[in-house]
Amino acid sequence: MRRKHPKRVRSFDRRLWHRFWRIARPFWFGEQRWAAAGLLALLVLLLLGRTEFNVLFNQQTGEFTSALAAKDSGRFWRAMQVFGLALLAAVPLYAVYFFVRDRLGLSWRRWLTQDFLRRYFSQRQFYELAGEEALDNPDQRIADDIQAFTQKSMLFLLEMLSAVLTLIAFSSVLWSISKVLVGILVVYAAFGTVMTFGVFGKPMIGLNFQQLRREADFRFGLIRVRENAEAIAFYRGEARESAHVAERFGAVYENYKRLLRRTLGLDLFRYAYTFIPYALPSVVIASRIISGELEVGRAIQAGGAFAAMLSALTVFVDRFETLSAFAAGIERLHQLDRLLDKGSPAAPDQSWIESVEGADLDLENVTLETPGTGRRLVEGVTLGVAPQRDLVIVGQSGGGKSSLLRAIAGLWRRGSGTIRRPISDMLFLPQRPYMIWGSLREQLLYPSVDREVDEAELQAVLARVNLGTLVQRCGGLDSVQDFAKMLSIGEQQRLAVARVLLSSPRYAILDEATSALDAENEAMLYAELKRTKATLISVTHHPGLLEYHAQVLELLGDGRWALHEAAGYGLAPELEEVDDLGSGVVRAKPSKTLKPPRVGARKTR
Repeated sequence: MRRKHPKRVRSFDRRLWHRFWRIARPFWFGEQRWAAAGLLALLVLLLLGRTEFNVLFNQQTGEFTSALAAKDSGRFWRAMQVFGLALLAAVPLYAVYFFVRDRLGLSWRRWLTQDFLRRYFSQRQFYELAGEEALDNPDQRIADDIQAFTQKSMLFLLEMLSAVLTLIAFSSVLWSISKVLVGILVVYAAFGTVMTFGVFGKPMIGLNFQQLRREADFRFGLIRVRENAEAIAFYRGEARESAHVAERFGAVYENYKRLLRRTLGLDLFRYAYTFIPYALPSVVIASRIISGELEVGRAIQAGGAFAAMLSALTVFVDRFETLSAFAAGIERLHQLDRLLDKGSPAAPDQSWIESVEGADLDLENVTLETPGTGRRLVEGVTLGVAPQRDLVIVGQSGGGKSSLLRAIAGLWRRGSGTIRRPISDMLFLPQRPYMIWGSLREQLLYPSVDREVDEAELQAVLARVNLGTLVQRCGGLDSVQDFAKMLSIGEQQRLAVARVLLSSPRYAILDEATSALDAENEAMLYAELKRTKATLISVTHHPGLLEYHAQVLELLGDGRWALHEAAGYGLAPELEEVDDLGSGVVRAKPSKTLKPPRVGARKTR
C-alpha cells in the first residue's frame, strides 16, 4: 500500500521556519532554558574572540606581505611575532568553541529525544503510530532525524551569528581599502542567493525528503528479514525477500540519481561563484596597487576581507545541500511531533469505545470495528466476566477474537459501547510472546522488572512450567541473553505463563498463548494458571481447554455472537488449528473430543 503523505514543505518559506520553531522552542524556553542560555552566551563570547582573531590574522598577513615587498626585515619579524602570539591564544579558544558547541548540541539532542520518547510511549502512542499510514519509520525519525536536527540547528545558528560578527568586523577593513568593492560584494552576494534558492532550491528539498524516507524504508526491509529469518528460511522465501529488498534499494538509487542531477547543476554554479572572488578584489584595486597608492599587503588584506564578508553574506548558499536536507528533516520531525500531540482523535462521524476502570471485566453494548477499514467485527456485545467465571472466545479465523482482546486492552478503540476493566490488574499473553533483551530474571518479572523476588521462587516457578533446566542453560538468572533466538516458540510461551504465575493478576488474557505446545504441556499450564485464582480469558481453537473455562463467547461472523455455558459446548473440527513450529503455517486437525452444543445455553444477541 502506498503511504498517503500530507502536504510537505518544498521551499524555505514562513511555514518551514514556523515548524522549525515549534520543535526548537520547548528546549530554549523550557526547564533547560538557563543552562542552554548560559552555554549559548559562552558560545557568543567565544565567537567574538574568534572573529577578532580572524581580523588580526588578516591584518598581520597583509602586514608581513607588505614588509616582504618593501624588504623591511624588522617590520616583517615584528608582524610575525604578533602573528605567533595571536596563534598561541587562538588555538585553545577555537578548540573550546567547538567543544562547547557540540556539548550544547548534545544536551539539546538528549532533551529532545527524551521529550519525543516520553510522548511516543505515553498512552501507547507507539502502537497507534504503527498503523498510521501517513507516517513512515518513526524509529528512524527519533534516532536519526533528531540528531541531524540538533546538530544542523547549532551549525546554522552559530554560522549566522558568526556571519553577523564577521560583517561588522571586516566591513570597516574593506571600506577603508575600497568602497567600490563593498558595493560589488553586496550585488554579488544577492545574485548568488537568488540563483541558489530561486533556481535550485525547491526541487532539492523534495528530493532530500524522499531520500530520507526511502533510505529508512530500505533499512526497515533489511531489519524485517533479520527478525523473521527462520520463517523465511522455512518458506524458502529468500528469492522473494531479496527481490523486495532490492526493490526498496532501487527506489533509493533512482531518487539519489535525480538528486545527483540537481546537485550537478548547483555545483556548476556554486564553484564558479566561489572561485571568481579569488581574483575579483585584485582586479578592482589593481590600478591603485600598480600606481603605488596602496601597498601590496593591502591587496592581500582586501582579498581576505572580501572573501570573509562574501562567505558571511552567502553562508546558506555555501551550505545549500546541507540546508535542503535539514529542511527535509524538519518536515519529518514536524509530522511525528504533530501526530504525537494530536494522538488519534476520532473523526466527526466516528465514535470510540469508552474504556473505564472497573473492579471486574464488563462489556456493555460493545461494537468493534477495524481501525483502518471500519469493518464491523462484533456488534452489541454485552457480558460480564466475574471472578472465576473464566471465559473462552471461539470462532472462525479472522472473526474478531484477537481484535476483541485488543479492545479490552484499550489498543483498538474504534466502535462504540463501554468496557470496564481493572487494567492495572490484568496481564495479556499474545500468541508470540515478547522476549526483552535482558536477563532471565528480567524476562520472568517483565514488565515490572524492579520487583524483588527470591531466587528460589523464580526457580520453582520455572519448574512448574517445565523449564526447570533453563537457569543452567542460560548461565544463571542474571545472564543477559537474546531469548527470542535462544528459546523455541513453545518455550517462550511457557516462560510467558511463568510471568502470570509470578504476577498473580486478577485477569489473565491469553490469545492462543499455548498454541505451540502439545496437549500435555498445554493442560499442565492451564492447571497451573487455575491454581493462581486468576480469572482466565482465552482465545483458542483447542476443545481440550474448554474444561478450564465456565463460559464460551462464540463469534459467528457478520457482527453476530452467542454466549454459552462451557459445560456441554463443543468446538467444530474446522475451528481447531495447530501451529506446529510457530512459523505461521496452520493446518486443520479434526478433534476426537467434540461434544454437541447445548442449544439451551445459547444466548444470541
